[in-house]
Amino acid sequence: MRQVGYSMILVSASLVAVLVIGVLIGEDVLYADNMSRDNTAHFNECKANDFKTDGCEIYWDRINNEISGIYVDLEN
Repeated sequence: MRQVGYSMILVSASLVAVLVIGVLIGEDVLYADNMSRDNTAHFNECKANDFKTDGCEIYWDRINNEISGIYVDLEN
């Protein structure tokens, strides 16, 4: 009987966590969608400028490697 009580406490705690996240996001139900769209727009802007503008280094480092097949040796 004691383990059922602990399980109910755990379930209640997880529901409270979901509620807190919902309150923090607020009315912005498209929070993740907007974040994804912003990141995609930033990537496309970097791609259009050949990843040379400020803030595009993170994308360049991820795609400029031999595994990706898009490797450019800037040293030579």
